[in-house]
Amino acid sequence: MATTEEMDKMYRWTRYVYDLTRKYYLLGRDQLLREMDVQPGQRVLEIGCGTARNLICLARQRPGVACYGLDASHEMLETAAGKVKRARLTSRISLQHCLAEDLDHAKTFNLAEPFDAAFFSYSLSMIPTWPQAIDAALANLKPKAAFYVVDFWDQAAWPGWFRSLLKRWLDLFHVHYRPELLEHLQKLDAQGIGKLTLQPVAGRYAYIATFRKSS
Repeated sequence: MATTEEMDKMYRWTRYVYDLTRKYYLLGRDQLLREMDVQPGQRVLEIGCGTARNLICLARQRPGVACYGLDASHEMLETAAGKVKRARLTSRISLQHCLAEDLDHAKTFNLAEPFDAAFFSYSLSMIPTWPQAIDAALANLKPKAAFYVVDFWDQAAWPGWFRSLLKRWLDLFHVHYRPELLEHLQKLDAQGIGKLTLQPVAGRYAYIATFRKSS
């Protein structure tokens, strides 16, 4: 999905049941939140924050961390704002409407400095402009900082019928496993732009990638 209008149409109703339904198959999100290298006093951005589920979990786990989230869907952000308010975390979590590739820490969030970390949780598989989204993430991180990705992999350890069923299900929501995304990150690593580390989740059902900038 490429535009705000399309994203709003997709999530106009599903946003109300999104967290309930996605918790069964968006594996690895909580592992990523636990393992991110984030220190008190730092700023962390989620690109494609959806309902703010991850940001709320992160803010509760890391009391000294300032959390930020952007999303392309006004509908999702409306739900996110409500959840943040009910969690009493409005002073800790800032939300903005923005396309991933248009991120600018100064213009989007009125910040004088880039972020200390950023992460994509099952969002790059929905972003057709994912190379530009990665470029924007890198441009808005401090030197030596990292961005993280948790997303669908090839389910290599799972039976063929399961892989086929999952693909058909994800196609309904315009979600696509992108082998070229990992290849792109590997090329950036080879070019010396940063260092990529990769770990499988649940038999390559998903992966967690860490890409730390060289400078």
